[in-house]
Amino acid sequence: MQYRLGELFCGPGGIAWGATNADINNPDYSIIHQWANDYDANTCETYRHNICPNAPQTVYHEDIRKFDMNKLAPIDALAFGFPCNDYSVVGEQKGMDGVYGPLYSYGVKALKKFKPMWFLAENVGGLRNANEGKAFTKILAELRGAGYTLTPHLYKFEEYGIPQARHRIIIVGIRNDIPVTYHVPSPAPYANIDNTCRTAIEIPPIPANAFNNEPTKQSDQVVERLRHILPGQNAFTADLPDELKLNIKGARISQIYKRLDPTKPSYTVTGSGGGGTHIYHWDEPRALTNRERARLQTFPDSYEFIGNKESVRKQIGMAVPCRGAKIIFEAILNSFAGVEYEYVEPNINE
Repeated sequence: MQYRLGELFCGPGGIAWGATNADINNPDYSIIHQWANDYDANTCETYRHNICPNAPQTVYHEDIRKFDMNKLAPIDALAFGFPCNDYSVVGEQKGMDGVYGPLYSYGVKALKKFKPMWFLAENVGGLRNANEGKAFTKILAELRGAGYTLTPHLYKFEEYGIPQARHRIIIVGIRNDIPVTYHVPSPAPYANIDNTCRTAIEIPPIPANAFNNEPTKQSDQVVERLRHILPGQNAFTADLPDELKLNIKGARISQIYKRLDPTKPSYTVTGSGGGGTHIYHWDEPRALTNRERARLQTFPDSYEFIGNKESVRKQIGMAVPCRGAKIIFEAILNSFAGVEYEYVEPNINE
């Protein structure tokens, strides 16, 4: 069975790479791209360039709120990483009251229209707490109401060999009339993978001519500040001279001028970068390049992001780690193929 995948809020293609590269011990089961949609032009160009270069017309650059789904081809599977801005711990956590909060409903609309055999929906861990938990309850109820059996789980990608502490809620749904049960893949097979950020960034070395590897520029003051910050420290935990301390009142975000710890996975890669929120190298007094950030998201070096440096940084930060997505899609394919695999119980009770 070859599952034709449609994607809403497709981003630069982390989910799509994981889906189209998913490979199990049964060649009859695979996932192919059918169509995708995103509101950002550069993001769509990146997706076309890497995922479907021979079918660029299948990627629709349109605002989902004005998007006509009637022009889309039939699909067997749907993926949607609906925008997380209003559920993020870093954001203001407006939940359903924000601009982005209700956009999940277009995923529900697509499920009702296309009735795919299965779907994958992704969002930040903070979704569980938005609107005192009511947002998550409402989203699950509507997905179930569309006719699907759900397996929501908070995946900690660093436990699956990904060189980054990234926690995301992923909901896998299987259509109620299909006698298949999805299980959350166990992280146990990945326990011995070296997923330190140093290994991810340095082995193998990034080629000198690699795409999206332009050096980052720091002011003299930032360089001097970073010289006083040890690996794993940030601007508030380091022993900084008075003239280099940040005069910030209120919440102190731990990622401000935070250096990586080379012996651990990276902290979460985000799309932001102002005010000291870039990811900073453990040794050199600089922020990471976009290619180094892409490695932490497990994009292959051959994956070329389209757009200026800031646009590319945002695209990489928004993406789902390629290899993390691949693990989940392989579990879905194994479930449908009847192949047994090691699994764990979901850690989210519906």
